[in-house]
Amino acid sequence: MSHAFGESYRVGSTKGVHAITVFCSWDYKVTEKRASRLQQDNIRTQLKVSGHLPCPTAPELQTSLPFCCPGSGFGCTLDPVSVGQEARLLALPLVVSLLNLGASYLFRGLAALERHESPGLEVYVAISRNLILKMAILGILCYHWLGRRVAALQGQCWEDFVGQELYRFMVMDFLFALLDTLFGELVWRLISERKLKRRRKPEFDIARNVLDLIYGQTLTWLGVLFSPLLPAVQVLRLLLLFLVKKASLMANCQAPRRPWLASHMSTVFLTLLCFPSFLGAAIFLCYAVWQVKPSSTCGPFRTLDTMYEAGRVWVRHLESAGPGASWVPWLHRYLVESTFFLFLASALLL
Repeated sequence: MSHAFGESYRVGSTKGVHAITVFCSWDYKVTEKRASRLQQDNIRTQLKVSGHLPCPTAPELQTSLPFCCPGSGFGCTLDPVSVGQEARLLALPLVVSLLNLGASYLFRGLAALERHESPGLEVYVAISRNLILKMAILGILCYHWLGRRVAALQGQCWEDFVGQELYRFMVMDFLFALLDTLFGELVWRLISERKLKRRRKPEFDIARNVLDLIYGQTLTWLGVLFSPLLPAVQVLRLLLLFLVKKASLMANCQAPRRPWLASHMSTVFLTLLCFPSFLGAAIFLCYAVWQVKPSSTCGPFRTLDTMYEAGRVWVRHLESAGPGASWVPWLHRYLVESTFFLFLASALLL
C-alpha cells in the first residue's frame, strides 16, 4: 500500500523521467490532427509536472476565503422554522445551493484570470478553493443543527428536523446539479460557438464535478443516523445524475487539453473523500450519539440522557437475565467502554 501510495503521488527519485518523456512518449500510430495536438499537450503537461513546481503561496490559497466564510455564514443564519409555511423550509437549502453554484463559476473565472503556468498548481488551487468553501458550509451547518436547532426545538423531535433538513439539502443539490448540467453547459457551448466563434467545445471540469460528488456523499453520511433511507435516495440520485452528465458531456463538452495524471488524482480525491468528508461526518455523528440529549417526545432514546446510554441499558438487562449471557457485558465493558481499545481501533482505522 505504501509503495502504491508513493507511486501515485510521484514520491521518490525522478531520475531519467525527462529522457523517457522526450524520447519514448510519442505514439507514431496517431495520424489525426486533433489527436496529435492532444498528444502534444499531454507530453508538454508531463514535462511541466515532472519539473520543480512552486507550491501555492498563502495569498493564492486565501483568494477564496473572502467569498467562502461570509457567504456561508449568511446562508446559515436564516431561520427556516420561524415561519409555519412549508415553502420557507427550502430557504436554507436554496441559499446554500446557490452559493455553491455561484462560487464554483467565480472560482473558474479567477483561475482564468490568474493563468497559472503549472497545470498541477492550477488544479490544486481549484481543489483548495472549492474544498474550503464546502467544508466551511458543512461545518457551519453542523453547528446550526446540533447547536442552535437542538436548543430551539426543546420539547419537539429535533432528530426528525435534522433528517428532513438533510433530505431537503440532497434534493436541492440534485436539482441544481441537473440545472447546471442541462442549461449551464449547453448555454456555455452556444456562447462559445456562436458569440466567441470558437471551434472547440468547453472543457469538462473534472475537479469541480468530483468535489460535487464528495459533497453529496458527505450529506448522505451526515444524515444516515437521522434518515436511514437517505443512502437509497443517494443511489438513485447518482444513477440519474450519471446518465444526464454523460449525455451532456457527449453533446456539450470535450476532454481537457491538459490531461490528468489518473493515478495521482485518484489518490488525491480518495484522500479528500476519506479525511475531510468521512472523518468529519464521523465526528458529527459521534458527537450526536455521545453528547446531545435525545428528544423527550419521540424516538427510541427519549428516556435517556444520550443515545450512547442505550448500550449500557441493554447490557444491564442481559446481566439480570441470567448467567448464560454474562460474556456480553464483559465484551461491552472491556472492548466498547475501554479507552485503550478505542484509541487502538482509531489508530488502526486511521
